[in-house]
Amino acid sequence: MKKMTISTISKGFFHILNKPSSTLLTTWYAEQVVQGKIIASKNVILACKRHLNDLKRAGTDEFPYVFDEELGHRPIRFIEKFCRPSKGNYKQLILQPWQHFILGNLFGWVHKDEKLRRFREGLIFVGRKNGKTTIISGVSLYGVSKDGENGADIPLLANSMKQARLLFDEAKAMVKSSPKLRKHIRTLRDAIHYDKTFSKIEPQASDSEKLDGLNTHIGVFDEIHEYKDYKLINVIKNSRGSRSQPLIIYITTAGYQLDGPLVDYYEQGVDTLNGVITDDRTFYYLAELDDPKEFDQPEMWIKANPNLGVSIKLEDMIEDWEKAKRIPAERNDFITKRFNIFVKSDEQSFLDYEVIKRNKKEINFDELRGRPCIAGFDLSQTEDFTSACLEFWLDTGEIAVLSHSWIPEKKVLSDNEKIPYREWEKHGYLTICKEGDYVDYRLVYNWFVDQSKRFNIEIVTFDPANAYRLVEDLKAYGFNTLSVRQGYITLSPALKDAKELFLDGKVIFNNNKLFRWYINNVKLVEDRNGNWLPTKQSRYRKIDGFAAFLNAHTEVMKKLATPKGNGDIKFVSVSDLFK
Repeated sequence: MKKMTISTISKGFFHILNKPSSTLLTTWYAEQVVQGKIIASKNVILACKRHLNDLKRAGTDEFPYVFDEELGHRPIRFIEKFCRPSKGNYKQLILQPWQHFILGNLFGWVHKDEKLRRFREGLIFVGRKNGKTTIISGVSLYGVSKDGENGADIPLLANSMKQARLLFDEAKAMVKSSPKLRKHIRTLRDAIHYDKTFSKIEPQASDSEKLDGLNTHIGVFDEIHEYKDYKLINVIKNSRGSRSQPLIIYITTAGYQLDGPLVDYYEQGVDTLNGVITDDRTFYYLAELDDPKEFDQPEMWIKANPNLGVSIKLEDMIEDWEKAKRIPAERNDFITKRFNIFVKSDEQSFLDYEVIKRNKKEINFDELRGRPCIAGFDLSQTEDFTSACLEFWLDTGEIAVLSHSWIPEKKVLSDNEKIPYREWEKHGYLTICKEGDYVDYRLVYNWFVDQSKRFNIEIVTFDPANAYRLVEDLKAYGFNTLSVRQGYITLSPALKDAKELFLDGKVIFNNNKLFRWYINNVKLVEDRNGNWLPTKQSRYRKIDGFAAFLNAHTEVMKKLATPKGNGDIKFVSVSDLFK
């Protein structure tokens, strides 16, 4: 590995030396990152672009939020003036530009009329040793005393009380080390009180006995990569109902719990920053290495460690990596905690998001009235998405996909995943079923019957799981049906053919955002013979609509391969050529 020095990576963590004289660095940081003057991960670059784009549309009818620099700077000014870390020889805490960007966003974006905070939640995803505890402590002390709220509860939350108390003890130590804070804030063993507004900070965990009585104003979750379920998160979300501008902050590194809330929230963040879904009320800062090639490129490590050179010494980190990478268990832990990358499986992405966007052509499906098509459906096994589609093959070599999905309202009401069900319903991509815990298969049946009056449905393809009653009813109506085996031999050719069509920009789905989301969620599992199967990476990543399309495409790809004309072959003799 090439030895790195401070000068060779000054483009990264020493950007602070060239900061402007203005008090708030939020927008400056975003500009520097987008211009490539500060090294950052792809997702941080997208977060910065989001901030700059939002500034352009601020205060409009479609986007009623404005950026108030004074409000954004208040918590920063408070922390730098009154707070100091309890560990280390620090006389004053100076927040770095990336921390200005985070706090400026969380507290500076407000509604143009009420001046209430835009963001209700924020996910701060950074590597270990980047000063997370310091930010948590400072924000909690600001929230309890200077955020203008009476009776505000500030719970410091973790998966265990031991971890929660580490956060709490740091906040308490900050109070004790500040003469001005000590005058106004009262510290006890289990609570920090600001008596002027009857507000308090308390450590809380999943096993706490006092969770039900909370009235959360600002809740801070530490290391949610350890969480296996939403139990504690749900309690806190349900405790903020009486608050006018509650804020929940999740601040964490990557972890090994790939079926928990963190992966769900992380993937929602990636989708939001990429424009796959719309979520104007959640802030995302996702700092991570973008490529395994960067493991041995210390100049890139600032992507996951924005505090490199401040709370992290580059030389120490290089030495630690050189030792850790020789031992598999230590290597994986270093990659997860210091490079901030989730433990990866052997799955590969089906398509890049940029490839999906190539397929932006639209068509009026009424113009296809009477045309032949292949149908497909995928029924849910639980109270989740059920999907159906029609796939048309066109003379241009393109395919057109008409997709629709159903979901029970119970799932929508109880959902933690920020999936924009209502938006998709508004655009006609989704039906939210008002009755029952499951999707009634007769709704799918009725959809096929209605579509058969517009189009010539040659075959209805399906995954045989849970499909018996619907298939029998479709047969009784007169549909031809075909079971599609869900294995490598059947699905791999269809997957590879569909990928080629997407790469060539030949898939028309009229920018159906739900269908685009399904496609974006597809991962591939490959067997030793190079055959593919589709899968999803987590609970959040639904692929039901793609599964319905893939069932149909097992037959449509045969149509695309059929030669034009009547199939007759005429042999011509040499003598015929001279007649």
